[in-house]
Amino acid sequence: MSEAATSSAKTPVDFWFDPLCPWAWMTSRWVLEVEKVRDIEVRWHIMSLAVLNEDKIDQLPEEYQEMLATQAWKPVRVVTAAWQKHGADVLGPLYTALGTRIHNNGEGPTVEAIAGALADVGLPADLIDYADQEDFEFDAELRASHKEGIDKVGQEVGTPVIAVPGSNGEQIAFFGPVVTPAPKGEEAARLWDGTLAVASVPGFYEIKRTRTADPDFSNL
Repeated sequence: MSEAATSSAKTPVDFWFDPLCPWAWMTSRWVLEVEKVRDIEVRWHIMSLAVLNEDKIDQLPEEYQEMLATQAWKPVRVVTAAWQKHGADVLGPLYTALGTRIHNNGEGPTVEAIAGALADVGLPADLIDYADQEDFEFDAELRASHKEGIDKVGQEVGTPVIAVPGSNGEQIAFFGPVVTPAPKGEEAARLWDGTLAVASVPGFYEIKRTRTADPDFSNL
């Protein structure tokens, strides 16, 4: 069987992320683990916590408002510019490089960390110029990608959003799962199978419990 035929047989999984979010980062590493044990192929898309919250910014805690204003825009602008100028294939590798630096290595969403991630994947260094571009050249594309993901699940969610083909051909989309640490091997597969099972039930909306642990990056 050809490589193209093998790839086409895999189930496409669309994953919307904001590189700033540690919980999305955990989920993304889990879904890449699932890719090893289930016949899925992850397709990466951008969403933005800053865009998600801009209409309710006054309702948020001051600390979160400050984070959105000073940290949230830089990485997502650079990732969007890289996507627009170099194609969707750069999204996965760049997200991995960014997440490793921002979250695993504790560098945070600094300009230095973003520039380092660009270098890690061989992308042009001048993409960093988009980090502080307030009149962002690709704002419409960023917002369209964000809207595509959010429209599938509604406004009362965060990042990530995952969408998979349902039994009727239409996509089933859900927020999360939120998990720490990221499961490995068969445990990752069981969580995937269970997530698909509950998400596929008509009328199912939510399972939730209070988080009692911070993101654990120790096994990534």
